[in-house]
Amino acid sequence: MLVPYAKRSWAGTFQNPSAQRKRASSRRRHFFWGVGNAPSTMIPALARLKREIPMYFSIMKSKPKLVDSAPSSVVVWRRYVDLHGAEKPLPPFALITSRGNSGSGSQKTKHFALVCRSDQELKLENGHAFDHHMYRNAGAKGGQVGASQVTALLTRDPSVAAGIAQYEINLRAKLTGSYWVRLTDPLPLSESQISLYNCAAAPSAVDWIEFVSDLRQRTSTRAEVGAQLGLF
Repeated sequence: MLVPYAKRSWAGTFQNPSAQRKRASSRRRHFFWGVGNAPSTMIPALARLKREIPMYFSIMKSKPKLVDSAPSSVVVWRRYVDLHGAEKPLPPFALITSRGNSGSGSQKTKHFALVCRSDQELKLENGHAFDHHMYRNAGAKGGQVGASQVTALLTRDPSVAAGIAQYEINLRAKLTGSYWVRLTDPLPLSESQISLYNCAAAPSAVDWIEFVSDLRQRTSTRAEVGAQLGLF
């Protein structure tokens, strides 16, 4: 899977002795990565089968659109739909924001996230070539990777030999949990909250979780129920 390198998301929470420490260590290796497009239709089945899918993040070559780099409004997402269709609160360590308006100017109601795991500290790397021509979109049609595709589920095309790579793999991870989820319950951020977000500095896991909680400070309008919702 190839994903553009974008902004931030993080992890970290812990509780008590041994088993708790293992659980804490595992959670610190998980993170959510916000993306704008819906998942491949193959994702729910792959998540249920727990197929191992590597994640490759690549720095985008083109500059972000002004509407993305300087949006007129920003929302923080607070819930997601898991692979079973149940709506759940995002973990306390997961901070996912997006612009508040869609391309047409209407209020944005859809956003998505990759649920990732990495056993290594996330660091930008260079020198690992990635030739996207050697891959096709996973699925029955198996179309070529389009120039406008930003997040894609890919499969190797054995008929294509390695050529000159136009991209690099700058971050690596693996999909975990529900793999690729739809986000719900967006909360518009005030100007003061956006300023707080832009200058965030959290020296510890506890500080980070408190920071995320501050941005989600208004009570969610959703009831804590296992409502069945669609992924798309």
